[in-house]
Amino acid sequence: MKTLKLRLKDKHALPLNQLSGTVNFVWNYVNELSFKHLQRAGKFFSAYDLAEYTKGSGEYLGLHSQTIQAISETHAKSRKQFKKAKLRWRTNNPKSSKKSLGWIPFKKSAIKHLATRQSGKKSLKSTIQLSLAKGQKLIVELFDSYNLSLYQINTLELVQDARGRWYACITVKAKAQADAKVQSGKGQVGIDLGIKEAATTSDGQTLTIKQTQKWAARLATAQRANHKKRVTAIHAKIKNTRKDLIHKFTTKLVRNNALIVVGDVKSKSFTNKKTNLAKSTYDAGWFELKRQLDYKCKHAGCHLEIVNEAYTTQTCSSCRQISDSSPKGRTGLRIREWTCAECGTQNDRDINAAKNILAAGLCRLAVGIPSL
Repeated sequence: MKTLKLRLKDKHALPLNQLSGTVNFVWNYVNELSFKHLQRAGKFFSAYDLAEYTKGSGEYLGLHSQTIQAISETHAKSRKQFKKAKLRWRTNNPKSSKKSLGWIPFKKSAIKHLATRQSGKKSLKSTIQLSLAKGQKLIVELFDSYNLSLYQINTLELVQDARGRWYACITVKAKAQADAKVQSGKGQVGIDLGIKEAATTSDGQTLTIKQTQKWAARLATAQRANHKKRVTAIHAKIKNTRKDLIHKFTTKLVRNNALIVVGDVKSKSFTNKKTNLAKSTYDAGWFELKRQLDYKCKHAGCHLEIVNEAYTTQTCSSCRQISDSSPKGRTGLRIREWTCAECGTQNDRDINAAKNILAAGLCRLAVGIPSL
């Protein structure tokens, strides 16, 4: 089971904005109802209990009954997850500083895939029918980069981003006759996470992002002009480009390797005021890279290990010794290449660290230490 995110055509924005307002109304109702019951009885309503109070309201609200059930289930799950007596109110007032982005959930019985057709030389477009209240249907068209005809749709959530664009987040299961399993290669690779290069592998591949730096001048111009839409668009461009670069990098690694070992570097140690590296650290996207590797490895049958990367930069990957010539501390961050004083090997800083990280992962597997 995996989730696909596909963009809807902009012509659907108006009816979806109206529906999201109704969803917010249901959310706020169950939120208040659950909180009042907690005050009276000292315990929360479950999703099943909330369904009893919303039963039959779909016909008046214009929503499918299972959409209302999905709202109640999500509310109960979120309240338990965040351990709060009352969750945040949802509002669709465009002038509010706390405006909630649109969200409309649908269950399997309310979703029907109508068609997938060719659009242009390479692109596809799909049409999906969503059930609302009794007898009412909503037909949406989306840009299909995955070919939905190859999957069995389980659930679907329509979500809105900060620019007002709508997307369909669809959980799917590949059909038996079209399930193309990714064959993991026999390779193994270590990854060193850094700032100059967001990631460097033990075989010399690099991931360079630096999108914040690239768009900094244009972002500053838009901010000085108080052009809020342009500022939002630039931030979205930075975020989407970063995620796209990481997706391409991680997909290639998972396809070509049976074992991937990553260092457990933490962003917190680089984001304090003393280092002046906060912006570069956030731009590197270490958390997103490890998140993608985690779920892609699980789906492809590739083994992922996260190991302690202490002293991997200072240790020579050839002789396993820490020599006087190796880069040490923050003062050694500018040293990109160094020669080992013990064995004379010329080492690239990041590739050397990645090789040591891979060696640490192999040692862990050899002795059977569980992953972090």
